[in-house]
Amino acid sequence: MPCKRNGFSLIEVMVSLVILVIGLIGIFNLHIMSKQGSFESFQQTQASYFANDIINRMRLNVSELSNYGSPAGTHYSGELLVKPTECSGVYRCSTTELRAWDLYEWQSSFIGDSEVDSGGSIGGLPSPTACVYVNSNDVVIVMTWKSVRKFNGTNENYSDFVKACESSGATRRILEIETAIF
Repeated sequence: MPCKRNGFSLIEVMVSLVILVIGLIGIFNLHIMSKQGSFESFQQTQASYFANDIINRMRLNVSELSNYGSPAGTHYSGELLVKPTECSGVYRCSTTELRAWDLYEWQSSFIGDSEVDSGGSIGGLPSPTACVYVNSNDVVIVMTWKSVRKFNGTNENYSDFVKACESSGATRRILEIETAIF
């Protein structure tokens, strides 16, 4: 007499387990890519904030506009400028002192020196460089930083000024803002 089979065979269980594991790996990979994209979006938002911060500081101190940058471009990176006279609170600063304070505050923000926890920097952008180009009333701010993912594109379409702002490298991201200040 033929015997009657009940339940799943071991092979069917193994196949369904493999399919489940592949699906879970796919979901996990999708989650990681989503986190990386979210973090890159956050970095882009920070870079935009820092660029607009210095533009607004320049608008408030128009008489010193040409000294915030130069036609050749002025580079600011990981080494903090010497701390100038503090222009906050009740102390009244000259426009030159205010420019020096603006640049110091701005640079300490984007390199993360203004946000420190347990002795380490927790704010700013990773490995940032900022370049300021000022020619008459035209202003270009370029922010570059290190990203978590590699960039598959090319920097060939950027101007020489942007290329000179430490923008080369597979993981470097670039934000460029052009404006006019009157």
